[in-house]
Amino acid sequence: MAVKVIGAGLAGCEAAWQLAKAGIPCELYEMKPKKYSPAHKYQGFAELVCSNSLKAERIGSAAGMLKEEMRRLGSLIMMCAEETKVSAGGALAVDRTAFSDAVTRNISSEPLITVVSEEVTSVPDGDCIIATGPLTSDALAESIKEICGDYLYFHDAAAPIVSYDSLDKDKVFFASRYGRGEADYINCAMNRDEYLSFYNELVNAESAPLKEFDKEHFGKDDFKVYEGCMPIEVLAKRGEDTMRFGPLKPVGITDPRTGKRPYAVVQLRAENSNGTLFNIVGFQTNLKFGEQKRVFSMIPGLENAEFMRYGVMHRNTFINSPKLLTQHFNMRERENLFFAGQITGVEGYIESASSGIIAGLNMARRLKGLSYVDLPQETMTGALSGYISDPSVERFQPMGCNMGILPELPERIRDKQQRYEAAAQRGLAALDKILETI
Repeated sequence: MAVKVIGAGLAGCEAAWQLAKAGIPCELYEMKPKKYSPAHKYQGFAELVCSNSLKAERIGSAAGMLKEEMRRLGSLIMMCAEETKVSAGGALAVDRTAFSDAVTRNISSEPLITVVSEEVTSVPDGDCIIATGPLTSDALAESIKEICGDYLYFHDAAAPIVSYDSLDKDKVFFASRYGRGEADYINCAMNRDEYLSFYNELVNAESAPLKEFDKEHFGKDDFKVYEGCMPIEVLAKRGEDTMRFGPLKPVGITDPRTGKRPYAVVQLRAENSNGTLFNIVGFQTNLKFGEQKRVFSMIPGLENAEFMRYGVMHRNTFINSPKLLTQHFNMRERENLFFAGQITGVEGYIESASSGIIAGLNMARRLKGLSYVDLPQETMTGALSGYISDPSVERFQPMGCNMGILPELPERIRDKQQRYEAAAQRGLAALDKILETI
């Protein structure tokens, strides 16, 4: 019986391609052209909506490393991107229409892939890969919710995430309020002048415009629909001291540099079990990325912070993967149901495609009675898989590829570019060893 793959975006096409190349027949369901999501307009598969860029090509970058891993894993998306690329400096960019056409042509001409042009409104029984993206249709989302329960989210109100290595250790300090329990939070103490300067820049910073389908979920008037998801800049505009009675409250904290309670405190909480990534607590935001970098770098200790993910505020259907999925992208409670793409909490075009490769590869191996492929954490693909399936993560935020999710190198390399290059070469060597065995 054919595997059902739901959604012909980048992840779904990669999953179907992997199945077909492994000799496994599949049915690829796509609701276009009969029905379109609010963001899609072109009838072809793997439609790029927001940008034609697939990020940096340089191997010593997170995106370049991930793309090279995808090539070695037999990626359809990388093959079509090479055919349709356009000049873009150090990035891989494509002609969007030609790229979609190339993916559609390859998928449609593959004998083991049957394209079914219809909307799927409920999760099928049997072997299935769901790759329906951040704008999953309402009917299917409700069906997914029946399986996932409260672990399905329909909006992404996320705070920025920074790397631990980039923090100024002379200014930040670990502490918990009133010294209770473990010192789980990193604290950035502010005096009155620092707070007021930060406050004034924050309330005057430029926000990113919301798309119409985002407004439906977050409200058109200061995000009143979801009070708990209020952007930090909107909270700040309610009054000069509002943040000091909210996420920046200083009560129970003593600044070891002064021995006194600060005027305000920004707290950072570990984002992964390795403690290499920290999110800025309570700082969900709709500011433009450049404004986030400028304003949030005013926080003491974050002057040179490396932002691994900026805060976002948009509609995004995704599951709490750490509670539901294994690193192979299938459900812990239903082994023959896989998820792939942004619905799993990987964020970005190439990240979605890479998750489709792993889901398709592991579904094929499962059906052949072979062991699943465990990619090393030293690979970018393996690190992303590990991030979205780490059960210790309490407050899951979607994540794109970044060097902060990789394990530390055994040796200390001061130069960042050399460090990233060494990490990439280590990861690719680890991937090659796995490929020799499969």
